[in-house]
Amino acid sequence: MGTENLYNQEAVEKLKKIVDQIDIGMLGTYPKDSDYIHAIPMSRQEVDEEGNIWFLFSSESETHKHLQDTAKVSLLYSDVRNYSFLSISGEAEISQDRDRIEKYWNKMVEGWFDRGKEDPRIRVLKVVPYEAHYWDTKSSKLITFFKVAARAITGSNIETGEQGDLNL
Repeated sequence: MGTENLYNQEAVEKLKKIVDQIDIGMLGTYPKDSDYIHAIPMSRQEVDEEGNIWFLFSSESETHKHLQDTAKVSLLYSDVRNYSFLSISGEAEISQDRDRIEKYWNKMVEGWFDRGKEDPRIRVLKVVPYEAHYWDTKSSKLITFFKVAARAITGSNIETGEQGDLNL
């Protein structure tokens, strides 16, 4: 697997491509009195032009509680069908931005908030990445399998994909 570190706009575009392709990632928060990460699945609402990832969530959630103690978060995305993976470390910012709630409101979100868009529990979560790393094969699982097998049999350096840091 080759290494290709990406910078600035290229890094943002790669991050956006992977997050949009996978959609649901595991959001990890760090409980105050625990040695373990608390992770939950979250569907992104948007990856903006700066690479920030936006979500809607509840002020009554464990995630919200943990973010009151520390804004540090981890996001992990995994698409095993396409051998595409992304690891993000970042900082969380919480708001009640009415414009964002309106923008992101949809039937799926409605299922979580039975009082509608005006539900006082709705919070907007913005994850600002400060470190990201990706692994991407650029081909299907089957093709990657054959490349890895051919590499093992022949000993030749067959390219199986790329990985690298995303410097946003």
